[in-house]
This record gives sequence, structure tokens and C-alpha cells, in this order.
Amino acid sequence: MDNRAHVAGIADGVAGLIGNTPLMRINSLSEATGCEILGKAEFLNPGGSSKDRVALFLVEQAEAAGQLKPHTGNSIFEGTSGSTGISLAMVARAKGYDCHIVMPNDQAIEKAQLLERYGATVERVPPCSIVDEGHFVNVARRRAAEFGAGNDKQRGYFVDQFENPRNAEAHFRTTGPEILQQTNGRIDAFVHGSGTGGTIAGVTRYLKKHVSGLRSILADPQGSGLANKINHGVMFATTEREGTRRRQQVDSLVEGVGLNRLTRNFASLLRTDGCLLDGAESVSDADAVRMSRWLMAHDGLFIGSSSAINCVAALRMARQLGPGHTIVTVLADSGQRHLTRFWCDSVLATRGLPTVAPASLDAF
Repeated sequence: MDNRAHVAGIADGVAGLIGNTPLMRINSLSEATGCEILGKAEFLNPGGSSKDRVALFLVEQAEAAGQLKPHTGNSIFEGTSGSTGISLAMVARAKGYDCHIVMPNDQAIEKAQLLERYGATVERVPPCSIVDEGHFVNVARRRAAEFGAGNDKQRGYFVDQFENPRNAEAHFRTTGPEILQQTNGRIDAFVHGSGTGGTIAGVTRYLKKHVSGLRSILADPQGSGLANKINHGVMFATTEREGTRRRQQVDSLVEGVGLNRLTRNFASLLRTDGCLLDGAESVSDADAVRMSRWLMAHDGLFIGSSSAINCVAALRMARQLGPGHTIVTVLADSGQRHLTRFWCDSVLATRGLPTVAPASLDAF
């Protein structure tokens, strides 16, 4: 390691830039509700999202366990909707690994383009159910096994972010403690969506250990069954009833969150001695789009789709709790990797969705 990295204020390469992101007050929402609505600006990580934390932690844990060794031809494999893949490709490049990412072919194309610029091999597959061998996670697992077969030195490491408990552990060790410190422990509610379940599980478990009376609320996109699982004990999405699903996983314009299955990370919140989540808010695509346009117009805040549903749910929670409370959520990524879908007016028009900011927050 370069001795200069030990000097105070100098980060040790790209990995040294991950984490310790600022907690920002979302002014328009705070002033409208009389609450402090705060967003953890995870889009300021070097790879542009909260997934940087998971990528670094999982790779370093694999190294410690002898599952990966840099500069030896080892390769990292993962199935992802995009953000985790981008973070893994960045960390892999910085540490001396190749990276192979499998993702659904209906995600915003700029995610695949970013992956390619990081030097990753990108395999785009049709969206399908997790029980199908062609599901992006299953394909990634198979590619990792194929890569290492018959070669003792050539290892393929499958990250398995959905089921790997180290995902939640990364946020328990880093994101949770940062939020606690930044709020001085004065926090009434934490609001977040669930894709792999790592962020909401890790942060919730940490904060509930240290903050008495904390409420943890799931923000869930349309088409996902998780909100009904939390609120009613049944995995069901109302959009299933109409039989108009556009895609196999979750019928939503929102990328990266929402599922119709329980991952190991998310299931860790559903303990036999009581669920650690205190409720869930279902957020429509229309409300997610309205919130993103509102925040751009009133706060100059350019956020991605999962961040938008977090903010809708945070606004609802502020209204439920009343003035004087502090609600924290996560701004997981920016709108820059959603330009061809969530931030594309022509795509919104085909779905009958709004393209401009609402006149007031009463729209939510």
C-alpha cells in the first residue's frame, strides 16, 4: 500500500471513497410536513450507488475466506438489475479481477453501457421467473461454475447478493452506524425499498438495536408482493389480478426493488419473535414519477426510480407521524442511469404516466 494513503484526508484508492456519504435535508418535503425528511446521499459513492458498499464488503470477505485472489485470473460473477453489477465491475477493476454480469434485457441500456466501460463482460437475458433456469441470477450462478470447472487456479466467484447474508451485514456495519451518528440518534422512522433486502435488513437491524421506538417502513413499487406480505401476511400484488403484467419479475417502471419472493436477506426481518418492519407503503409508478419530477423542480435533486419510491413513502410517513419527527431514507442512485426509461418522456407516455412535476404535494 502506498504510504501516502495513510495521510489524513487522502483516500486509499477507489475503495477508500466508498461510504461515509452525507445525510441531506430534503428541503421541500421537510418544509411541507414540518418534519425533518433526510436522504442518505448514496449516489455520491464512486460507483454511483449504495451497492458500492456491498460490492466492496463481499469481495473483501471472499478474499479473506480464500475464495478470491487478485491478479490470478479469478473472475467475479453476478446476476443483477444493474447497480450491483456496476459497483462490482468497479471494485473488480480496482482490485485485479475480471467481472461477468448477467442482467435482464429490459433494464435501462445505459447500465449495460456503464458496465462495458468498466471492462465487464455483460450478458443480457430475457426477464423470467426465478424458478426458470434462464433467470439472470441462475445464469450467473451457472456461468461461475462453468468458469472454474476443471481448472484449480481459475476460480469463478458467484456473489449471490440476494441470498448472501453478508449483503445485509455490509449495511449493518457501515450504513446503519453512519445514519445513527449523523442524526445523533434522533430518528423516528427509517424508510426504504427492498430488492435484495440487504439495505433495509442491515440498517433496520442496526438502528433498532440503538434507537428505542424506531419505526422501519418498507417502500414497495407496484407489482411487488412484499408490501402485502408485511401488512397482511400474504405475498400478493394487486396488479396480478388484472392479468396485464408486462414483465415476469415485477410489473413496474421502477428498477432495482420489488419482488414476488422472499430473499434470505429480507426474510431475516421476519423473525419468529416478531417482524422488525412496522409497515409497508405501496407506491405506484405514477407517484414515483411525480416525486422525481417534484424533487428536480423544487430541490434540484436528480434521483433514480428506487430513490423516488423511498421519498414518496417518507412523505407519507411524515404525514402520519405529524410535525416534529425525523424520517430518514436512502437516495440510492441518481437519475443518470435511468435516462432511457424512468426519465424518458416517450416511455412514460406509452404507459400513460405524467412527465412533469405536480402542482403541489397534494398529488401524493
